[in-house]
Amino acid sequence: MESTPAATLPGEFLRFCAVGAIGFIVDAGVLQILTSLLGMDPYSSRVVSFLAAATVTWLLNRRYTFSADEDAHLHREWARYISINAFGGGLNYLIYALCVAQFTLVHRYLFLGVAAGSAAGLLVNYTASKYLVFGLAGRKRA
Repeated sequence: MESTPAATLPGEFLRFCAVGAIGFIVDAGVLQILTSLLGMDPYSSRVVSFLAAATVTWLLNRRYTFSADEDAHLHREWARYISINAFGGGLNYLIYALCVAQFTLVHRYLFLGVAAGSAAGLLVNYTASKYLVFGLAGRKRA
């Protein structure tokens, strides 16, 4: 029995959130390394950490969340993923930067800003990934 698109949505969205949690760990971890060990500022460091996390989430989402085309040109798909998710990434960065600038606690514990930004971009990036990067192929997964 084939599952309907509505029936696959909760499982697919939960997988997307699990992948996002891994991306959060990568994002916050790279950010911590760049700021604490290498002395970079929290704003430019976040650009680097976000790109690292986005690359990890692209790999995991194409494998576990959506039914990605195995014959896709990976560099093109990655570039499409990064560029299409730039709106959600921009929202993510904006919330992060505002939190770091406005809240001493967030400036001290940067992962709190990463969490706030990630939550803000979640639905935007899920929708963009599902329909604009991986197409409707994600509906094939149960």
